[in-house]
Amino acid sequence: MNEERYLLFDQYLQDELTPDEKANFEKQISDDPEFAVEFGAFKTAQQQLENKFGIAAEREAFKENLVKVSDKHFHKNKPKVIALRPWNYAVAASIVILVGLFFFNYTKNPVYEDYSQHAQAYFTERGHANTTLKQAETAFNTEKYKAAIPLFEKLLKESKSPEIQFFYGISLLEENKYEKAETVFEALQSGTSIYKEKATWNLALCKLKQKDYAGCKKILLTIPEDYEDYVAVQLLLKDLE
Repeated sequence: MNEERYLLFDQYLQDELTPDEKANFEKQISDDPEFAVEFGAFKTAQQQLENKFGIAAEREAFKENLVKVSDKHFHKNKPKVIALRPWNYAVAASIVILVGLFFFNYTKNPVYEDYSQHAQAYFTERGHANTTLKQAETAFNTEKYKAAIPLFEKLLKESKSPEIQFFYGISLLEENKYEKAETVFEALQSGTSIYKEKATWNLALCKLKQKDYAGCKKILLTIPEDYEDYVAVQLLLKDLE
């Protein structure tokens, strides 16, 4: 994903697009699953970073470093500079890999809520929309996970869609049904769908929520650096040190 797409995602979230541009953006989310997944990852990472660096002094220092890195790695040899918000650069795993940005020392263990900003479900518009699917999407997106669980279970009896399994697993996790959630994520982890690495990340979150920090770290270390939300992996690993 390139920096122009980061800018587009940010403009949409900041409501800076024209009505036509917004309509085209939302159509692309509906028509292009890969684009929707990338947007969801961007939004999630942005929320995670804003939550994580809520303390003003630390956040400003972090932003200052991101600006320096962006000048070095994105604007080198380019005649035109695109003014991206500092949080956008934080989403790029390449920055995390190239430069050691995470130098803050935290005295307390990380908490699940710092990393549990889940992407919303958009699957209803991509296929045949039935009542149960729409209800499940609405329940999940409004964080009514207890209500979403039986709806997902009904859908999974008809089709073992990796997408439905993934959001079902998150709903179980949010309702503290750890054993069932881990079973769902482990099944996705052993598959080849686009949810493979996302499932691994959520397995780590299962351990984090249960305060099994060693287990969480062990799982995080298996996530490859090309995972689209690797910045969150790096942040959590740093917190676990």
